[in-house]
Amino acid sequence: MPEEYRQFYSHHLGGPLDMLVYGTWGYPVVVIPTSMGRHFEARDFQLVAAAQPLIDAGRIKLYCIDSLDRLSWYAKHLHPAQRIQNHIWYDRMLSEELVPALQRECNVDKIGIAGCSFGGYQALNFAFRHPEQVAHLFTMGAAFDIRRFLDGYHDENVYFNNPPEFMPGADNQHFHWMNIILGTAQDDFCFGSTMQMHDILSHKGIRHGLDVRPHGGHDWPVWRDQFPQFLNSI
Repeated sequence: MPEEYRQFYSHHLGGPLDMLVYGTWGYPVVVIPTSMGRHFEARDFQLVAAAQPLIDAGRIKLYCIDSLDRLSWYAKHLHPAQRIQNHIWYDRMLSEELVPALQRECNVDKIGIAGCSFGGYQALNFAFRHPEQVAHLFTMGAAFDIRRFLDGYHDENVYFNNPPEFMPGADNQHFHWMNIILGTAQDDFCFGSTMQMHDILSHKGIRHGLDVRPHGGHDWPVWRDQFPQFLNSI
């Protein structure tokens, strides 16, 4: 399976974003790592290996990217307003720079995006903020309420990056065209958060899949099992 290391220069971030790319052709899926994770995390924890049959078959092309968590949500040395602003730069990098580049490279109108744990929040938040750019969304073991990271601080930027807050009032036809699968496990401590998002989407009439594993918790074995099955829906 070919692996390509890239540095994607971002004007919004003021520097390069590291990524690993798997596959020579196929539908593009961006993989965002877990809390403060790096671009090689999906490889090191065998998430990429779990998807190898689909990559080798030319159905999927994975783009495993770095997070910016150390300068945003986990940057406790910064004021919460600055943390959320730094995340917004990351969001703009994705929506205005990386995704358009992948659309051109793979000749698609929309991309797929996926993540485990905190990467699942990042993936869902991006997809629901920019549904016109995302055709497939997969989350595994994710929690979606970001307010716990912000020490009680709240403003408009927090609201529009906190899916349990903004999604009940959001309205976009692209939500109804998106292939959404929310994955969790019965013993995952994020189970309740996933079920809350399931309820929000159900109430809004947004079609989606809910995959609850009866065994396992908040860990890679569950996510490695779910990931290729979710990708197979593309």
